[in-house]
Amino acid sequence: MFNKASGGTATWFKIGLIGLLLSSLALRFWGLGRFNSLVFDEVYYVKFAHDYLTQTPLFDGHPPLSKYLIAIGIWLGNQWPIGRDTVNSLAGAEYSTWSYRWLNALTGSFMPLVIAGIAYQLTRRPSYSFLAGLFAALDGLFLVESRYALNNVYLVIFGLLGLWFLLLALEGRSTRRSLYFIGSGIFFGASASIKWNGLWFLFGAYGLWLAAWLLCWLQKRFPYHSGLQLFAGASDTAQIDRIPRIPLQRLAQVAPWQIALNLGVVPAVFYRLIWIPHLKFNTTVGFWELQKQILEYHERVPNGPKVHPYCADWYTWILMLRPVAYYYKVEAQGGPLLSTDPAVRPGSMVIYDVHAIGNPFLWWLSTLAIVLVFVVLVQQLLNWRTTPLSTEGVATSDRRLTLSTTEIWLALFIGVNYAANLLPWVKVTRCTFLYHYMGASVFATMAIAWLVDRWLHSKQTNLRMLGIVAIVLIVLAFIFWLPIYLGLPLSTLGFKLRMWLPSWV
Repeated sequence: MFNKASGGTATWFKIGLIGLLLSSLALRFWGLGRFNSLVFDEVYYVKFAHDYLTQTPLFDGHPPLSKYLIAIGIWLGNQWPIGRDTVNSLAGAEYSTWSYRWLNALTGSFMPLVIAGIAYQLTRRPSYSFLAGLFAALDGLFLVESRYALNNVYLVIFGLLGLWFLLLALEGRSTRRSLYFIGSGIFFGASASIKWNGLWFLFGAYGLWLAAWLLCWLQKRFPYHSGLQLFAGASDTAQIDRIPRIPLQRLAQVAPWQIALNLGVVPAVFYRLIWIPHLKFNTTVGFWELQKQILEYHERVPNGPKVHPYCADWYTWILMLRPVAYYYKVEAQGGPLLSTDPAVRPGSMVIYDVHAIGNPFLWWLSTLAIVLVFVVLVQQLLNWRTTPLSTEGVATSDRRLTLSTTEIWLALFIGVNYAANLLPWVKVTRCTFLYHYMGASVFATMAIAWLVDRWLHSKQTNLRMLGIVAIVLIVLAFIFWLPIYLGLPLSTLGFKLRMWLPSWV
């Protein structure tokens, strides 16, 4: 089903990606200085960035890379005459809100392109890749996280770049292959250097490698069962080496020492090196003692609404039952934003709300799609021994979903990485939040893009219409909830209309 792009298709694909980038930049930079304050966890991260700029000793419950980046953004931002109309000294010195937010906004703007790039590297299908990037651009949670000096956007984009470079390494040759492998390890190390849960992306890479080895072994062991024809019928390594079409097929060729070096040693070395600036002026404890203190800190954090009103257990993230209000302020009608006047006339007010909430229709459809991905993978596993042999990929009986070899690998990539980014949270007992689902949600978004792309290219009119309806719903939902992503003024009624569930407030 998945084919390479023709020249004409490649042109619209490039134009579409440029459009995604420009729209992402516009949404993230427009009104970036709104709310001349520290929003949500900016009260920690901007202050920590200030401490790094002034070399003031500090303790943070996370590794230091995101605070370095915010500090670099502040230093550069203070050199430019941009955003000087909103300046505050809440972090310990006079900084413009633009200075500590612009680098997050710029980084988040590239998220749709990175996701589209991974999708294209996996399938070589422009329509699917563009949908994956489009849906990522229409996710409200990523938009909100990109507009403030927070750290989750860095964690996710570094983890995704690690996966993208891994895919590029699997298609590369000689020196280029080695450089891509090293780059993949560096990005995985960078993700873990934002927060420890950045390791989940590295776990996903390990899971894919183990799955590829297992499937290769099974195909060699049972070469006549088409359910295992994931290496185009090849039954030995020499043949597999001549099949370049699907990068993930080449994972079975990667030796354990290569994984250990590039996805073990390289991330570990990067993680250790990133602590050097921190340790230069935090001299009371060493590297290993700091890691112990971070672990003990998280173990001490309890759970429940008494700890934080927006604590949300991992199983609530899937249906987006408890998003987080990052900012909420009621102003008198016509009054200045952030007025210190407490008087608000009843029945005449403006609500400024920033909700870290995903696009509801995208979120719920993605949940259905990721369930389908696991159903497909289990179906292939259970039925591989009874499936008739096919020479054109993975055939199934008429009662089952027919998938190409590329789509099986895509489903495996999505399923393994989704599980790697979600399942480790099952055992976490501390207070967690909806934004901890951001890593897993990327792969759920890729799943719904795959499903919609299949619908749009179906021979059945009703399925094509279903694909169009899904896109329209996701776009309209993004527009409808956009005011609470950007913190635009709303009437009381307008705010209530967007709070569909009592648990959202």
